[in-house]
Amino acid sequence: MTLDQLRIFIAVAEREHLTRAAEALRLTPSAVSSAIHALEARYDTRLFDRVGRRIELTEAGRVFLIEAQATLARAQAAELALAELGGLMRGTLEIQASQTIASYWLPPALVRFRAAYPSIGIHLATGNTETVRHAVHEGLAEIGFIEGEIDDPALATRAVGEDRLILVTTPGHPLAKASHVGAAEIAATRWVMRERGSGTRSVFEAALTARGILPETLKVELELPSNEAVRAAVEVGDHATVVSELVASPHIAAGKLARVAFEMTPRAFSMVWHKERYRSKAALALETLLVAPASG
Repeated sequence: MTLDQLRIFIAVAEREHLTRAAEALRLTPSAVSSAIHALEARYDTRLFDRVGRRIELTEAGRVFLIEAQATLARAQAAELALAELGGLMRGTLEIQASQTIASYWLPPALVRFRAAYPSIGIHLATGNTETVRHAVHEGLAEIGFIEGEIDDPALATRAVGEDRLILVTTPGHPLAKASHVGAAEIAATRWVMRERGSGTRSVFEAALTARGILPETLKVELELPSNEAVRAAVEVGDHATVVSELVASPHIAAGKLARVAFEMTPRAFSMVWHKERYRSKAALALETLLVAPASG
């Protein structure tokens, strides 16, 4: 099995399409097809089902994809380490970040980073805090950015920024007019929330617990997978939610949302990396840029 075969398999698996994978890899469709057939024949395992013009991963293919991604990520890390030992700062920095960070906080920093290091490519993937932790732990990303805290002894973290969660509703909601919001008001409210595993939800539930309010008493009527989906749902209903101040502020200013009198302490944005894996010069340079005082 070669690294080229792994790259081809991953490209096909991610796109579920031979021709699109070939275009992305700048190969012919026949070369891509031959590589997949060679893998399947060599190990006597079907990796894809052909359904009409579409292809789908088999169960064996899904299991293999996880291992293939991890193997290729380690190979890329080794290549980058060797290049840097030779005095070259190049390659691609693999980053995974939770949604609020990836959508609102990190992009300006990445623009500054690219201006300073134009030979370094950046690949940014998004997820929730748990998926970021998993990606860094498994070597699928060299560094991650999360909201709040994680429990993984294999990973190191450093605070690089902060954010504040706020409780919001529509301007006409009873909570928007309340001068104090306690356990009774929280329990009586209908909620739209991010999914379990998201930093936003974890921090809010911790804040409730600190006030003696059991998170399981919340009337959560919708769980949605993104900040924008949660915000949009609240704007057209009579629910409440908790989102980043970065997400909500423009919509509060536009009169679509109202901030509720329920204060929470700021939460940290943290950079995450694996303690036992090589840290590239690119990752260290990004960390330095993030913690240095902004100029101008």
